[in-house]
Amino acid sequence: MKLNVFFTPLGVATQPIAGKPTLVLDVLRFTTTTVAAMANGARAVVPAASSDEALRLAQNLAPQDVLLGGERGCKPIEGFHLGNSPAEMTADVVAGKTLVMSTTNGTRAFMAVESARPVLIAAITNFSAVVERARKEVDLHGEITILCAGRRELFAFEDAYVAGRFADALIPSKARKGAELNDAAIAALELGRHYGDKWRRAVSSSSAAGDLKRLGYKKDLDVATEVDSHSVVPIYSNRIITLHDTE
Repeated sequence: MKLNVFFTPLGVATQPIAGKPTLVLDVLRFTTTTVAAMANGARAVVPAASSDEALRLAQNLAPQDVLLGGERGCKPIEGFHLGNSPAEMTADVVAGKTLVMSTTNGTRAFMAVESARPVLIAAITNFSAVVERARKEVDLHGEITILCAGRRELFAFEDAYVAGRFADALIPSKARKGAELNDAAIAALELGRHYGDKWRRAVSSSSAAGDLKRLGYKKDLDVATEVDSHSVVPIYSNRIITLHDTE
């Protein structure tokens, strides 16, 4: 059994991940927002590397079916329908819609895992559902990668903690002997062990959480730390996130 954790997308480029299962985490907030959108009936979420790319992609979709979303510096992008808040993703807003989204960190992480299969969108809010699906992939492939979106290409505390919780669930301590873990996986496991199931305390300790609170997005922190509030496992494939693997 092999498990690699990457704290930012930068290290992934040097690793052979083609055709291998991967979890992507951006707890604050893109993967949490995506899980909320898909759980509330969105047809798909399309990650875009920039706001200009989001606008170009949206032009290829029927105007009545598309919503533009995203943020820069935690704040909604001017002229877009939505920000990057899971609290915004209510059924009356997103049901039946395709969301084209560009965020500072989360959407860019997906560009690093284009060749991985499957790419599972992970958050605290769908933790158990992702663990169940990921265990099947581990049984099939014998390995898995956990990619943290990070923050401006640097370490993000909240993602690393949640990566550790996923790593512990996928390789419990009694099964860890003989497992191949990279150093980031070991560090994430230690961080997860330190905080245990104090999800909100751990996430709230991060600098990203501090920024969100200062900007008036405390509700997003509350939503993002609701364990297993959703049971969907969105999948990224062919540059689009849906509830079905298109491969």
